[in-house]
Amino acid sequence: MAPPAPTSLTDIAVEQVLSKANTTAGAHPAKPVSDGWGAETTTKEPTLRPLDPTLLTTTLTTSPKPYGMPTNWGKEDVTTDHMIICNWNSTTGWSAPRLQPYQRMDLFPTASCLHYATECFEGLKAYRGMDGKLRLFRPSRNCARMLTSSTRIALPTFPPEALESLIKSLLAIDGKKWVPTPGSFLYIRPTMIGTGRALGVQKPVEASLFIVMTLFPRLDKKPMKLLASSEDTIRAWPGGFGSAKVGANYGPSLMAQKMAVQRGYDQILWLFGENALVTEAGASNFFVVLKEAGKTILLTAPLEDKIILDGVTRRSIIELAKERLGTELEVVERKYTMHELVAAKKEGRFVEAFAAGTAFFVAPVVAIEFRGEKMEIEMRGEEGVATRVKKWLTEIMWGEVQHEWGVVIEEKKWEAEVASEKEVEELKEKMRELMKGRAWLRALEELKLEKEEKEL
Repeated sequence: MAPPAPTSLTDIAVEQVLSKANTTAGAHPAKPVSDGWGAETTTKEPTLRPLDPTLLTTTLTTSPKPYGMPTNWGKEDVTTDHMIICNWNSTTGWSAPRLQPYQRMDLFPTASCLHYATECFEGLKAYRGMDGKLRLFRPSRNCARMLTSSTRIALPTFPPEALESLIKSLLAIDGKKWVPTPGSFLYIRPTMIGTGRALGVQKPVEASLFIVMTLFPRLDKKPMKLLASSEDTIRAWPGGFGSAKVGANYGPSLMAQKMAVQRGYDQILWLFGENALVTEAGASNFFVVLKEAGKTILLTAPLEDKIILDGVTRRSIIELAKERLGTELEVVERKYTMHELVAAKKEGRFVEAFAAGTAFFVAPVVAIEFRGEKMEIEMRGEEGVATRVKKWLTEIMWGEVQHEWGVVIEEKKWEAEVASEKEVEELKEKMRELMKGRAWLRALEELKLEKEEKEL
């Protein structure tokens, strides 16, 4: 039986929940178990409760925060009024999700995430379009990727569409206030952590999924300069976890990033192996445009070795380039080295380069330092691939063109806002009545004056 339609703001609606979200997620399939003699028998673990967004409960804050942008980069601590949290354990599965005031979380000092990096997250944005509507950009891709990340580090599974519904529910409440004007946006951070209190390297037996939202400055306003990583510094490797969005991918890269900034660069261009294979620019995907064998190619590293992240912006650029630039360039996903780029530059075949991701969006790259040599790269302006794909993506994100990638959010008002508006209308009515009364008194005064004048 389908859940009833929402009747109040405390019963936040989920627009679509596929039936499998309520039947398959969290269920453990039959699992082979050794009998100790080399043979395997099959056991079936109990079915666990799936993550079910239709069970969402809502408690609105009684102390709304003042709206205000962070003052400078690195101080993104301005969060919205609310968050969503849902807990899981290996015995029962997922609890009912809760939309509640943004607040601290309690963790035991021995929690799994604090010791064994059992943590993954996502990053996406909500955009207030020029038509006044609030949109997400391809949220299903982020939610599917988070499932990939969670399973990579043995955290619980969930239906991606259930996570997407919860994100929409949080935006439905906080979007109106925190993304108030066309051209503004909000950064969304779904996160899952292992919370079990027992020390020991083991699969998490408890976890928490939470979603928070924060104000974020635009980071794509200036072109980037990259410092290629040194031979003894590696961010990701084949068979590792570079393709998963887990905290363990980021912490070990921070010292290299700090040194790059100290030397006047924006990000590290991560290379791998003796041949200096090009992978990513900081935490963003990296693209180059080259002239090769009489044709123009848009080149980026492949996903097959699981060294790089399957970026949503990356995927979108590739799809748009194939669709709209197919007659003038070829999209190529293959391994390539920094030595190839150096040679292309010397031979006049290096056209442009750019980084792409949620945080930096599409940012042209104007310089790369590799092994002590600095390579300057031209910006191609309006005719460049970076500029054109950025324009197309921007039009979709901000609702300037209608596209299936732009998912419109149905926003709601807090009860407090509704009550406030009702009070305002009541006050207006009282003022109108009062003004009518004053007008009546003025009319009496005028009649009285007329009578007195006649008597005189």
